[in-house]
Amino acid sequence: MILPLILAVYSGPEDRALVERLKRRDPQALAELYDRYGRLSYSLVLRVVRDKAIAEDLVQETFLRVWNRVHSIDSERGAIGPWLLAIARHRAIDYLRSSAGRDRNTAVELDETDHAPLYREMEAGILISDQVRRVKAAMEKLAPNHRTVVELAYFEGLSQSEMSAKMGQPLGTIKTWVRTALQSLRDELGVAVSSS
Repeated sequence: MILPLILAVYSGPEDRALVERLKRRDPQALAELYDRYGRLSYSLVLRVVRDKAIAEDLVQETFLRVWNRVHSIDSERGAIGPWLLAIARHRAIDYLRSSAGRDRNTAVELDETDHAPLYREMEAGILISDQVRRVKAAMEKLAPNHRTVVELAYFEGLSQSEMSAKMGQPLGTIKTWVRTALQSLRDELGVAVSSS
């Protein structure tokens, strides 16, 4: 859950150079992009769809989409990592909402979202930095119900109404939990946190 937030906080000059090389259609740049973000995007997609083969296909589609649309990113204004992960996340959620995704049993029990082993492996692969510690600390400070609504919104793409039905809580309660969770993250991180 915290990794996309970490990448949104950090954007290095290597990302800008990589974007420029991708725009020049440098195949080695695509290989470097995959080396840098392939495992992370796979972990994110797998966390959403819960099927290895489907996750592999969606990651391949993600990198193809990035390759075909790299001209739309402004390397001076945004990092490629969060953009790529947003594409991967949207592809996974689109799959879940498609007829193929709905036909599969993709329900995730709420207690499975706390600390999946796959997610711990993914976190271990990230460089320890001040931004990582800050985001992780902010997420850990959230009350369990607040962390759950953030995870349901991010990993399953659920609306507040859908969260209300899934968690068996009134819509007003869910709205309060989401608003409180986002405000807590904003306060802790000192950055704007998206409510998508």
